[in-house]
Amino acid sequence: MPKVSSVIVPYASYLRVYEPLAAFPEPERGHWARYARRADRPSYQDELRRSLADLLPTPPVPVPVHESGDAFVLNVDGVLCVCPWRTRLRGWQALRDLGTDLPAPVLDAVLPPVVRRQAVQDHERWLARNPDARPWIRSSTWHVPLTWFVLVADEERTYEKGSAEAAPVLRYRTPMVQARRRVARSLRTLRDAIDEGPMIDGLVDVGRWLEEFHPRSLVELDYGGLVHVLPGDQLDGDHSAADAAEGIEALRNGDGKAAGEAYGRLVTRWRAVRDRRSAN
Repeated sequence: MPKVSSVIVPYASYLRVYEPLAAFPEPERGHWARYARRADRPSYQDELRRSLADLLPTPPVPVPVHESGDAFVLNVDGVLCVCPWRTRLRGWQALRDLGTDLPAPVLDAVLPPVVRRQAVQDHERWLARNPDARPWIRSSTWHVPLTWFVLVADEERTYEKGSAEAAPVLRYRTPMVQARRRVARSLRTLRDAIDEGPMIDGLVDVGRWLEEFHPRSLVELDYGGLVHVLPGDQLDGDHSAADAAEGIEALRNGDGKAAGEAYGRLVTRWRAVRDRRSAN
């Protein structure tokens, strides 16, 4: 991986949607069909390396000049499903959020204001031509948003401890219809229990995003690079989706104490993860 002294390596988690090949129009459908036959498809680590390498030139390149032709591919019960990287669109979105993640002097040192202004202007021109564009991937640095755990269930969890040849893996995969159903039920429960709050806002946002995809899609929550900073025993014991489900169910049953305990476990676990950011 390139050594970038001025940039914190983004230990990111990911929420991905894999759409069936039939959901893509031609000629894109043909491109993905050919792409899926490749034996050398890149991984999310390759995507991260490319994005970091773009920050090395002077001036840096915060958003790729050309859209990526890469994707993540899964075969789900014999159906080819594709999750395009769309790194250019996601780069613009990440740039928009940087102002809340980094102090102004650090942000100016990493990405000078003139570079950011040009990227914003490029994005506005691109949006005028592509008003309905949306990413297939959402990412979050140094934590997993608690609302993401509402989409999945503990029995959909996969944990692989890793080895000298392979990194650990912690992820959940669920059918789109299940993810949407869980969002709707959880929103009803939360709105009955509280008037408003960040959990409700987050679920509304992710629910609207999910509605933009084919109903036979697959939703994946991947801990991504977080597996490199969390010890194995912590990953093994992390059942955040179960805690989220327990909290929602307790609220549904009117048990505020149990709901608070489940939510407290989630907050404590992920606050400890985010604290590692300042320790690095």
